[in-house]
Amino acid sequence: MLLLEAVNLKKYYGDRLVLSVPELRIYSQERIGVVGANGTGKTTLLEILSGRIEPDCGWVKLHGKCGYLSQLEPPPAVCLDREMAARFSVPTQPHPQMSGGEQTRFKLAHILSDPSVHMIFADEPTSSIDIAGIELLETMFAEYRGALVIVSHDRDFLDRICSQILEVEAGRIKLYPGNYSSYAALKSQEQARQQHEYEQYIKERRRLETAAATIKRKSEAIKGPPKRMGNSEARLHKMGGQKGKATLDRAVKNIEKRIEKLEVKAKPYQSSEIKLDLGSKEQPASRIIVSGKQINKAFGSKILFRDAEFQIYANSKVALIGPNGCGKSTLLKMITAGESGIKLAHGAKIGYFSQALDILDERLSVLENVMSTSRYDQTTVRIILARLLFKRSDVYKPVGVLSGGERVKAAFAKILTQDFNFLILDEPTNYLDLSSLEAVEAALKEYQGTMLFVSHDRRFISAVADEIMTVQDYQLIQYRGTYQEYLEHKRSAESTGISGEQIMVLEHRLAEVISRLSMPTPEDDLEALDHEYQELLTQLKALRSQST
Repeated sequence: MLLLEAVNLKKYYGDRLVLSVPELRIYSQERIGVVGANGTGKTTLLEILSGRIEPDCGWVKLHGKCGYLSQLEPPPAVCLDREMAARFSVPTQPHPQMSGGEQTRFKLAHILSDPSVHMIFADEPTSSIDIAGIELLETMFAEYRGALVIVSHDRDFLDRICSQILEVEAGRIKLYPGNYSSYAALKSQEQARQQHEYEQYIKERRRLETAAATIKRKSEAIKGPPKRMGNSEARLHKMGGQKGKATLDRAVKNIEKRIEKLEVKAKPYQSSEIKLDLGSKEQPASRIIVSGKQINKAFGSKILFRDAEFQIYANSKVALIGPNGCGKSTLLKMITAGESGIKLAHGAKIGYFSQALDILDERLSVLENVMSTSRYDQTTVRIILARLLFKRSDVYKPVGVLSGGERVKAAFAKILTQDFNFLILDEPTNYLDLSSLEAVEAALKEYQGTMLFVSHDRRFISAVADEIMTVQDYQLIQYRGTYQEYLEHKRSAESTGISGEQIMVLEHRLAEVISRLSMPTPEDDLEALDHEYQELLTQLKALRSQST
């Protein structure tokens, strides 16, 4: 069933054409993922198609009711069905204390509760939602019988949900069949083919132009008859050299016609690549960069941590995961503030990225924001900003007018120009377009320093983290291994009815004891540590025997 028709859409900002859509039709049960660089018009496209803003040219016809999820708008003041509220783990009515993830869950529950909605436009629906929430959303969207049009940077989510990818590039759209991985493969093949065709066209054109120029030089080298030459002699000269000159001139014209008839191949559009350098910084001498003991934190009656403990070793990349509202961002703030129970190694210098982007002053320009804390001169800062696609006059834009993705990149620039050796990142990939996300991901994979980060992007966690820290029952539980290894370990334990967290707690403590035994400090009681080591081995052996 046809749900939407759009014809000859155009949208301008000032005199700049930002979006041009000749024709688009969307049918029931289609799942379309919208991708493209920051600022190319993805959100604008959704707002035009959903009727929230008018195009400057063309028309959109909706056949039925649509729902729209915006990250910037607060939850509607409505009362949810109890069953739907329980399924999304949100209250039946919104309240001011709801976290960003809870607000997104509430808005999604409200849209999916309305049976009259036949099409959903969702702008970054997975931002701020925990991993369990994303998996629930995947299930709900799979069950949904209407059409979905989703802007998202979550590659796993796009792979699981979408049957088509709509790319917005240089203001124009193109549909690709399949999920994100299929699109990425097709796009790569398309770019390679276009580049090859363009190179062959340029090569052939240059060959013909060179041939024409060579023949033209030969023609010009043939001299006309001397002025004192008699008529009969001139006729003989013309029959010789001048006849050859005419032949050469015709050959030049023929080649020029061949050049005109060549099928012109336009140079393929290439988005600017982002290259980030997170070169290794001078590391603290301590093998433990930060540790926490007897950490307690509560907001009113809501307890986040109770006598929690953790240790982060030098050069490790730790992903902190857990449900919305469990205290992940709070822990990062506690570390940066040096709250009670948290010990930071001497010489550790924190570079802190907050998802609130509160390190940026909206009144100042991008350049002024970065220079206010930079250890580099303005020339170096502008080179770094250019790598993040803030070029020429863009550096003078006030932060207040930037898009979400541009603000994230400005915050990264501010961190990269500071003196740090311990990165703490809170949802660093939110609002980044896919090419920017992959650039950040590649840079963090190569980073040789210590890192603690919060993310709900499963592919990003898998690519970057070599250790997982989870929040469970007010405790911090660490697993030394990749995200995939953590999931396999957890599934294996749960299949036997044994809590994966039980085993991970013991393994985490065992690793700490082994570390202290191998490099004891004057305060360590070696006899007590050895006794605890034997106890932990016994307990782990008992649990593992139950799982086999």
